Amino acid sequence: MSAGSTGQERRDHLDSLAVLLIVLCCFLWGLQQVAVKAILPEAPPLFQGALRSLGAALLLWGWSALRGVELWQRDGTLLPGILAGLLFGGEFACIYLGLPHTSASRFIVFLYTAPFVLVALLSWRLPSERLAPLQLTGMVCAFAALAYAFQEGFGEGKPDQLLGDALAIGGAVLWALTTLVVRATPLSGASPEKTLLYQLAVSAILLAIASLAIGESWPRTVSLLTVASLLFQTVIVAFASYLAWFWLLRHYAATKVSAFSFLTPMFGLLQGTLLLGEAVSTRLVVALVFVAAGIYLVNRPAATRAPRAVSR
Repeated sequence: MSAGSTGQERRDHLDSLAVLLIVLCCFLWGLQQVAVKAILPEAPPLFQGALRSLGAALLLWGWSALRGVELWQRDGTLLPGILAGLLFGGEFACIYLGLPHTSASRFIVFLYTAPFVLVALLSWRLPSERLAPLQLTGMVCAFAALAYAFQEGFGEGKPDQLLGDALAIGGAVLWALTTLVVRATPLSGASPEKTLLYQLAVSAILLAIASLAIGESWPRTVSLLTVASLLFQTVIVAFASYLAWFWLLRHYAATKVSAFSFLTPMFGLLQGTLLLGEAVSTRLVVALVFVAAGIYLVNRPAATRAPRAVSR
């Protein structure tokens, strides 16, 4: 099987099921940021990442066994699977290590350059994933709206903010590279369960080593809030939502799926409003409208030209 071939037709346009799943994933990922920050006094970030990846990997193993999903057959996915896991773990290491060094606003804007990196990589590797000019315009529109929404805190960086910015960009590149490996190697023909298991298992090891290396103090006792947060991150986010995401990447165009990721930080802002009682600003409403418009343009079917008559 050639790289990028799944043995089944990949849909160029997103149907209602795909849109529902993508929006739900983005909503959960926005809520995850609240869950991570809420328990930082008890559970350091890399420790959280390692624990959720390990727990989700065990859940996925059990899920696959119950459904009879083959995980251990030789299908040429071992090396790309390990690579995807290293990239996946590296992305979250960059995110967790970068946030303390810069403002959240700056970090989010730099991190969400990832869809542009992905478009460039997939356009080079998989011509079928190329976006038309109107669709590229939609992606720029969504990103500009995101930058506008977070502009108020963009200048509130810390003295070492360049390190945080660099880690954010590094996380964006690793995010895009992970998707490229999933789409352009034999992993594209593997089951979503197997694709995700590689990433969870490898990232659990990587993040645990990183946590020990930087001297994070692992908690001996935890509160009910910490337990609830870790369960949410493990069961709902790292297991269920990531499994849905990799199913989407297998069945739909990755560039169009990834365009929806701009919704994640917007949902984070909205959830901060709902859960923390923050006021809804005009800036947020305007940004949401333009993010939605950008996503629409990305997923709008490209106009096809009628064939011209050829005279002899």
